[in-house]
Amino acid sequence: MPPIIVARQLGKTYRTGKIETHALRDATFSVDKGEFVAIVGPSGSGKSTLFYLLGGLTKTTGGSVTIDGVDFSTLTDGERTRKRGQLIGFIFQRFNLLPTLTARGNIELAHSIADTGKPLDQELLQHLAELLRIEHRLDKRPNELSGGEQQRVAIARALITRPAIILADEPTGNLDTENSDAVLDMLRHASKELGQTVLMITHNPEAAAIADRILYVRDGRMHEMPPPPHEAYRPLNSSVLAG
Repeated sequence: MPPIIVARQLGKTYRTGKIETHALRDATFSVDKGEFVAIVGPSGSGKSTLFYLLGGLTKTTGGSVTIDGVDFSTLTDGERTRKRGQLIGFIFQRFNLLPTLTARGNIELAHSIADTGKPLDQELLQHLAELLRIEHRLDKRPNELSGGEQQRVAIARALITRPAIILADEPTGNLDTENSDAVLDMLRHASKELGQTVLMITHNPEAAAIADRILYVRDGRMHEMPPPPHEAYRPLNSSVLAG
């Protein structure tokens, strides 16, 4: 089976007048379906640039990134937006929930925007809410939720379309230990039980240690690190999610 993500000499250069800033240089790597990959490195190293390139949120200035057989670097903005909605679920550190919508409304909106051509699966929404322990909070707006609850809503929003790929940018950065563990358990579950590919940017070495593989970014260049040791995986109850 071919890799689901292939980056070849991927690069991004920003220009201000005559000054060039190389945010990412010649990143070449691949990620298999169902892999959980952590991306680590100091602030300003190029991690976020890589995240935006892999997610089709910005265009490359060098090289290419192929997602599920589609070269994103050749797509128009509209084509890239459509493929992104079909293939990728995003989880951000700052949650990015719409304040005027309830938790349920935020999750449902993500499904609508993705334009999958399939009706919203209410059974899946309810099961995600139960797994993430937010089933009793679905009718609350973001300002009525704790930070941990908001992040768990954001995860449900990312998973509601059953995306092939989950991109998570510091998903535990604003959370306490209990909520961080819940988020990481869900991401590992998505990879191991559902076969979804997870790429997670993190500063947290304990979070990175649950991944199958660690990519280290520094000064815009990427290096592979030795695989981390793992504890035994404890599966969650998720039969409804695999449909």
